[in-house]
Amino acid sequence: MEIFETIRGIICEQLEIEDEETITMETSIMDDLEADSLDAVEVMMDIEDEFDIEIPDEDAEEFENIADIVKYIEEKIA
Repeated sequence: MEIFETIRGIICEQLEIEDEETITMETSIMDDLEADSLDAVEVMMDIEDEFDIEIPDEDAEEFENIADIVKYIEEKIA
């Protein structure tokens, strides 16, 4: 759950969302939070920096919700 909390914090900061509770594992950055592609790229860059990993664009395009991002990071840092 720690990874989720970190990602949620990054998303809230980037998209200027005040209520973190609105973001769940099922939340879609693009659909639910109405982020544009630039917002999504900036979120991914911050996540890469935070976890010291690289997320190729083709992998990032597969993410449908926050759970997908968390699972991806868990696999990369395990």
